[in-house]
Amino acid sequence: RAKRVGAMSAVQVVNPNADLVRHADATMMNINAARGLYDVLKSNLGPKGTLKMLVGGAGDLKLTKDGNTLLHEMMIQHPTAALIARIATAQDDVAGDGTTSNVLIIGDLMKQCERYLADGLHPRLLCEGIQAAKARVLEFLEKCKVDVPVTDRDFLIKVARSSLRTKLHEQLADLVTEIVVDAVLCIKKEGQELDLHMVEIMAMQHRHAAETRLVKGMVLDHGGRHPDMKKELRQCYILTCNATLEYEKSEVNSSFMYSNAEQREKMLAAERKWVDDRVKLILDLKAKVCANGEDFVVINQKGIDPLALDALQKAGVLALRRAKRRNMERLTLACGGTAVNSFDDMTPDVLGYAELVYEQQLGDDAFTFIEGPRHPQSCTILLKGPHKHIIDQMKDAIRDGLRAVRNAVEDAKMVHGAGAFEVQAHMDLVEFKKTITGRAKLGVQAYADALLVIPRTLAENAGYDANDTIIKIQEAAAAGKTVGVDLSTGEPANPEDLGVWDNWRVKRQMLDSSAVICEQLLLVDEIIRAGKQIKKAAPGADTAYAG
Repeated sequence: RAKRVGAMSAVQVVNPNADLVRHADATMMNINAARGLYDVLKSNLGPKGTLKMLVGGAGDLKLTKDGNTLLHEMMIQHPTAALIARIATAQDDVAGDGTTSNVLIIGDLMKQCERYLADGLHPRLLCEGIQAAKARVLEFLEKCKVDVPVTDRDFLIKVARSSLRTKLHEQLADLVTEIVVDAVLCIKKEGQELDLHMVEIMAMQHRHAAETRLVKGMVLDHGGRHPDMKKELRQCYILTCNATLEYEKSEVNSSFMYSNAEQREKMLAAERKWVDDRVKLILDLKAKVCANGEDFVVINQKGIDPLALDALQKAGVLALRRAKRRNMERLTLACGGTAVNSFDDMTPDVLGYAELVYEQQLGDDAFTFIEGPRHPQSCTILLKGPHKHIIDQMKDAIRDGLRAVRNAVEDAKMVHGAGAFEVQAHMDLVEFKKTITGRAKLGVQAYADALLVIPRTLAENAGYDANDTIIKIQEAAAAGKTVGVDLSTGEPANPEDLGVWDNWRVKRQMLDSSAVICEQLLLVDEIIRAGKQIKKAAPGADTAYAG
């Protein structure tokens, strides 16, 4: 009986209802999960990758080849696959790209380890080799990084194109490449981090995708609130404010008592005078600055009542009320001036300026364009497309393109793309393996072979023979050349000549996180479905368990 209890899992002694996977079965379960995600995303990698169609429960469709979007939108039930998906999407949050590559390296590394585990090698020895290989490849990455001219617009266009062509078809990617670069350069300030929130992405389901453009100014998704207000104004002074132009109820419960109609009329007149005085202050400022026929625009985050709107319209002022909070900071950066919280003591210094403000009606929706500011530090990418699918695809791609250019500007260093770095790193790890003693060198070999999944998959997705392409590239790299895969010919080519670059921070994060997650999965010897419900811990707190 003692032997029988000893043969049982300790967990099942404590909890007879526990579901349990042990030892080799647990490892194989993790390997199969990693390979499953690998097989799903493999065909998406690179400019020649294919699209996936995601179908929601209500029948809605989404077409994408972006790994981050796929992993977010897919319903993943396998616990190990869900863990890998969370690690890979964290890569996108931290570095802005590299989700698909991360999943591929994890899947191929687990597949390489499977061979050695089947021969009886202990996972701990493999993990020691993977740790050593990761440290070595991160050192090698520092040697391979290339200092780049971040003020050179032509170079940044190559960086944006490298990213966008992996998300969109070639013609559309080339169309938005310059838009993305100009948007980042517009918001760039010396000595400060780039804040991509200052680039608004506005979508109009209208006309053709080729009409997508950059507006060095703002596009607001609402128009004037008076039917007779001007629809087009030139040489405009812009007042950005966060102060009400309607009578508001007090924040505490209060009442005004009157005993006859005369007192009521006086009370209403006092309320009206309070708003009219504020409108008069605005019109006085307009009279002071618009002496030579300039126009005047008021954009208010709070409300403007109908009588105030009427008074402003008669004075030739365009007034927009209840502007979104996210636009208020962008407005002052785009047009200049200062957002005011009170209409008292206003001076011309608080006003912004734009050459052209006009309203465009699209069905029931109105859009207000503010173009031609003097020194814009915020801008809007205006997406156009005939249907929702192409707009969503462009929106995801532009976000990745913006982050790729931002990474290049902030890091001031890049890595050769098209699989060139992976081939060089593989050669370096093969040499490094000779310095490792014992069976840990098998872990180094596994990590080295896993890196080749990137150039191999790029060649496969372009329709070339993967083994033939890898052999050609390795032969060229052994001769001392820096070469990657030319997807138009399948032959080795210099990535600099192709204009293909990878972000240094994306590559560093990918190499680090893929090795860490593989080590953790290989060291799992039991998968137990008997845990208590895991509560979400507060930020910075230890994970807590609820009974």
